[in-house]
Amino acid sequence: MSESKTNTDKTYKDTDSEDQSNSIKENDIQPLDDVAVEKAIELFRKVREGGKVDLTEKEIAEIDKECEIIKNREIITKDLEHKPIEITGKGDQIVTGPPTLTRFERARIMGARALQLSLGAPVFIEIPKNATSSLEIAMDELKQRVIPIVIKRTLPNGDYQHLSLDQFE
Repeated sequence: MSESKTNTDKTYKDTDSEDQSNSIKENDIQPLDDVAVEKAIELFRKVREGGKVDLTEKEIAEIDKECEIIKNREIITKDLEHKPIEITGKGDQIVTGPPTLTRFERARIMGARALQLSLGAPVFIEIPKNATSSLEIAMDELKQRVIPIVIKRTLPNGDYQHLSLDQFE
């Protein structure tokens, strides 16, 4: 049992040392030198040739052209920080996502409004006679688009769009 414990401890020590060696700090980032670029181009050329011995002049010219493009390419060593901005469409145009409410948005709106109603919030429609719960009232309010809620749709890069319920189909 002590043998397995020492193996486990050794494994944890090994992975910890690897994590420290693989971590990259901002000061550690250095631009690629010409030797690294030439090696990359050489490897690209080998892969592109695919082990063929007899290449036509057209194929060789095409590979040379691609290698020249790689050589002249701007190398980005650090991504710039993206600041999220609000996306605005022309008029009531929905730019992010589908033009209708998604099932998740619909469920979130109905749940939030039902909670508000159950806690005594004013009702925006005339209460139907067959309504037995605050959820049914919330569903009717959503169908009539009278709930004053704004939906924030966010893209993966952080950009977002605010949409009111009257903008949806």
